[in-house]
Amino acid sequence: MGDILNDFDAVPVVDFAGMLRGTPNAKQRVAAALRDACTRVGFFYIANHGVPQDLVAAMFAQCPRFFDLPLEQKMQWHVKNSPHYLGYVAMHDENANPELSKGDLHEAFDFIAEDVRVDGRLWEGDFRKVGNQWPTGLPGFHEVMREYSIAMRRLARRLFGAFALALELLEDHFTAASSKPMTLIRILYYPSQPGPFDEARMGTGAHTDHECFTVLCQDTVTALQVKNRRGAWIDAPPIPGAFVVNIGDLMARWTNGIFASTPHRVANLSGRARYSIPCFVGANADAVIEALPSCVGPENPARFPPVVAGEYVSTLIYHQFNDNRTLHPLKQQNL
Repeated sequence: MGDILNDFDAVPVVDFAGMLRGTPNAKQRVAAALRDACTRVGFFYIANHGVPQDLVAAMFAQCPRFFDLPLEQKMQWHVKNSPHYLGYVAMHDENANPELSKGDLHEAFDFIAEDVRVDGRLWEGDFRKVGNQWPTGLPGFHEVMREYSIAMRRLARRLFGAFALALELLEDHFTAASSKPMTLIRILYYPSQPGPFDEARMGTGAHTDHECFTVLCQDTVTALQVKNRRGAWIDAPPIPGAFVVNIGDLMARWTNGIFASTPHRVANLSGRARYSIPCFVGANADAVIEALPSCVGPENPARFPPVVAGEYVSTLIYHQFNDNRTLHPLKQQNL
């Protein structure tokens, strides 16, 4: 009953500036706001996150360049031509909720963070980087994507630190397990859905994310919806200059369910195209995800068996593109 009484009707906004250049007290204030958002909602906006807006604008400028290409050209880089299902995702290829839908109404292009040198240090990329398929004939596309991946990895490191503080751990608690995290970035195109609203024709059906957390950049179209405990769908409209962050299944496991991995969906009824850019951040592929000691106790025993992060995510993605069925039963068994 307490959960229902404390349910949410809006996604909270967290000022992240304190994690970038703040004092320990400022960081603790950010951590307290994150803990409230992650336990009560599982979603939050972050403002003052440090990612340059001109880089965000450059990413959105690449979206129509790619998605406006002829279908036969995009199919050269289809995900099934990649050993790790990276590249182009065609309309209806994915089906987040097949109990209701015959295929999601979006196109996507997926890529993995690659090895880069940042301030003279090597940041190792995701082990799946060998599967990246970069389009030809789009000068500057790869370079913009690479710069954005660096910015996302920098932000991800700060978010891991903030999550550690929110869990009353040392700020560097997750550092060893996230030094070369699984990091998948996708650009998405959603055509406007024919009205009226129909759960069988969704941009993306109701689902939760596989990884530790997702950092989402939206354009100006309101389409993202988050499900609260009462079962109501709450809009998460774009806020200029802010990202949306949501907890994924791996972080829910790591925190023994204290942080919520909340169902969400996309319904673009705007009458115009929508573009969005999510970055899915996991742990290192070889990290063992099991309940943190601070999240278990005599009255709250570990709820989930340990899993290896890379095996967990890779298995779910394999089923996503080969079984064409909902992942919810599998994920709920293993979450």
